[in-house]
Amino acid sequence: MAERNICLTNDSFPPVIDGVANAVTNYARVIEKDYGSATVVTPYYPDADDSVFPFEVVRYPSIDLTKLVGYRAGNPLSAEVVQRLEEKHFDLIHTHCPVASTVLARILRDRIHVPLVFTYHTKFDIDIAHAIRGKKLQEAAIRALVENISACDEVWTVSRGAGENLRSLGYEGDYIVMPNGVDFAAGRVEPEKAHAVGAGLDLPEGVPVFLFVGRIMWYKGLRITLDALKKLKDAGHAFRMVFVGSGGDHDEVVAYAESLGKGPDGPEVEAYCHELLLDDKVFFVAPAYDRDVIRAWYCHADLFLFPSTFDTNGLVVREAAACGLASVLIAGSCAAEDITDGRNGFFIEENAASMAALLKKIYQDRTLLRQVGENAQKEIYISWDDAIHHACKRYDVVIDRFRSGAYPPHDAPSDEFYRRIAEYMAAVNRARGNLQELREGLQGGYEKLSEKLDTLWQKTDRFL
Repeated sequence: MAERNICLTNDSFPPVIDGVANAVTNYARVIEKDYGSATVVTPYYPDADDSVFPFEVVRYPSIDLTKLVGYRAGNPLSAEVVQRLEEKHFDLIHTHCPVASTVLARILRDRIHVPLVFTYHTKFDIDIAHAIRGKKLQEAAIRALVENISACDEVWTVSRGAGENLRSLGYEGDYIVMPNGVDFAAGRVEPEKAHAVGAGLDLPEGVPVFLFVGRIMWYKGLRITLDALKKLKDAGHAFRMVFVGSGGDHDEVVAYAESLGKGPDGPEVEAYCHELLLDDKVFFVAPAYDRDVIRAWYCHADLFLFPSTFDTNGLVVREAAACGLASVLIAGSCAAEDITDGRNGFFIEENAASMAALLKKIYQDRTLLRQVGENAQKEIYISWDDAIHHACKRYDVVIDRFRSGAYPPHDAPSDEFYRRIAEYMAAVNRARGNLQELREGLQGGYEKLSEKLDTLWQKTDRFL
């Protein structure tokens, strides 16, 4: 493969921690290491430290909407940023979010004439439903997202289920499946490191530990998990459950917390857990940004509980598999793709009774859990290096196809709009350049005039 200069855009990036930000970070890391150079383009965060990355990060202006949607919203209409990116001579643009990132990517594509690839990572219809209440507004937002996606030269999805979800939103174009990888090496950490993460928690030796890693949101299937654990406790079974992560739906948090007399800042999931009398068996641990700590938690646990139908790829399931940890999944969910029930994972129906029945059956069978976890490690684990190797091979195909004119022209109304914006930005940059030249010329003229005045003064001084 030829060395390539790749532009990666996404609306989230550290200090924001989520699955897509993790994916973009690993794309940039592996590309920079093995395949050329990478630049990440993402909204500005006031506490970001981009010096820690082995690749360049370009930030564009943003506004704080974290209370509304959990993120800062980027403003992609920055002529200065577009000009800076134009000068980098990219071979391809790869966008990972169909909002501001793709708007910026489309503008840049029309300036530098390179192909644009989009990866569909998550079910944006669910995100939109949480952020926007009105049905008409939700439909309009989805149409805008689909139009942004359709404007790209090639569309990738992280799973077959993600592709089906994208189709359900109205996308009619082609797509290919390009799965994400895991930034853990296959294998377990030393036992002392695995046990160290549980220090301070009541995790008795010999008592099975269940684990969840991710955003603490109801749509991750957490109510199913808590209700199942209540059934397990009522039946007299010994266990511990650890949730690692943060998050929450603000409106629901407020409503539920107030109903419990805890005030508006009470964490809803924790409150629900308290209501079910699970306090002595369930622990909520703050999100860990150190990947070694996350890996240690996977190695500490006996079973990973992930009854989510929201996730399109279930990256945490592959992370668990890297550590030889089996997962409990909803049958037919995207996270359950490539999983065989009872061999490299376990399936349940989407209800608490089904999970409780499974846990009662298997949770103490350490031999079964270990064997299924080992099979998961062998059969569903994929490293980021391998995943991005396949992606970079496809980059070469996309670039060749683009240069040969194989992709259809972009003629949606928004394409003309963004072309006009690109032209406007170019004009702004030209005007800015002309002003700079004028400034430099004036500065140069002043310096020359000053020199002449000094010379004249020196000559005049002889006669005074």
